[in-house]
Amino acid sequence: MGPALSFVVYVTLWWIVFLAILPMGTTSYAEAGVDKGDGGDPGAPLDPRLRRKVITTTWVAIIPFAVVWLVVYFHLIALPNLGAGAPGA
Repeated sequence: MGPALSFVVYVTLWWIVFLAILPMGTTSYAEAGVDKGDGGDPGAPLDPRLRRKVITTTWVAIIPFAVVWLVVYFHLIALPNLGAGAPGA
């Protein structure tokens, strides 16, 4: 797996992990008993702590990426050579 494909796989896994971590540890305005009053959504998070979640996601995404990289590197699953069937290859 080359650097470009590694980057694409990592970014894809990062987004999957981010979307899984995003709702964790949040409290909505309705759960906290705070009245938005200005027409805001009562289900919106009171304090989303996005910086912490981005940092956590960055480190947690390394785990599935390492598994994918090891599987590809050690040929634990036979993957087809996708470039062999392309025209002009």
